[in-house]
Amino acid sequence: MQWEDRIGRRLKLQDMHILLATVQCGSMGKAAHQLAISQPVVSRSIASLEHALGVRLLDRSRDGVEPTIYGQALLTHGLAAFNELKQGVKAIESLSDPTAGELRVGSTDPMAAGMLGVMIDRLSRKYPRLSFDIKLGFPPDLQARLRERSIDLVIGRLPSTVPSDDTDVEVLYYDRSYVVAGALSRWTRRRKIELAELINEPWTHPPLESLPGTRAADAFRACGLEVPPAVVTVASLQLQSTLLATGRFLTILPRTMLHFASKRLGLTALPVKLLVPPWPVGITTLRGRMLNPVAQLFVVCAREVAKPLAKSK
Repeated sequence: MQWEDRIGRRLKLQDMHILLATVQCGSMGKAAHQLAISQPVVSRSIASLEHALGVRLLDRSRDGVEPTIYGQALLTHGLAAFNELKQGVKAIESLSDPTAGELRVGSTDPMAAGMLGVMIDRLSRKYPRLSFDIKLGFPPDLQARLRERSIDLVIGRLPSTVPSDDTDVEVLYYDRSYVVAGALSRWTRRRKIELAELINEPWTHPPLESLPGTRAADAFRACGLEVPPAVVTVASLQLQSTLLATGRFLTILPRTMLHFASKRLGLTALPVKLLVPPWPVGITTLRGRMLNPVAQLFVVCAREVAKPLAKSK
């Protein structure tokens, strides 16, 4: 296809918007009602797109419409274009006042329970007009969201693989794992504990196929031990904290969470030596994509809040 001659001059943003609404609504009539335009206008817009591209974008039936493989491909990349345009408008607004605006952050559960909460509290106190949209997940999922441009940056554990060509990474500090108990646990009175002594205690683990679960399993295997069966397997740190508070359960958590939330949650790191090497925690952004002013404030705050962890071993 010749971009300038066949598409560049004929592909309209409004037509793309109408196509997106039609697919989301499932019919041209519903899209017309949502957009407050007539159904013939919707039909003409989609026909114009199909003529410009030379392919059918929608399959029509009595039940409504669905995107063809061509329509889905156009929408996948079109959504990224719409998102970039939206961010461009927000960037223009924030340039006049960099202390206002929204930041979309991807993060992990332990980071959200600790350092991220401290950062948001600090930033929102200093800049009351900032808002934050937080998406939680595991690193691979967050990296995918970043590439889809549905979030502006990721803060949390960095991938163990070689950094990709399309992202930039800033390491803030290196994190470690600790065996953790609640304040009421009898184990908190001990000055030295071997991991083998805790095998028969009630444990709560994250799913072992997840990154946190893999980390916990590695801690036992590095000491020549089998992973003890969990009484409760759950990815929720909130539920794990509730179980630890009873004084019965044990788990393995990162220092990130303990440093910022141990007093609030009543958690104690037990004196157990784990042979798991530290891993990097930091910020990931898309390479070549300029950070908006709100994101720049966030990065500066992250460096300040992370300093105690970066200095300590």
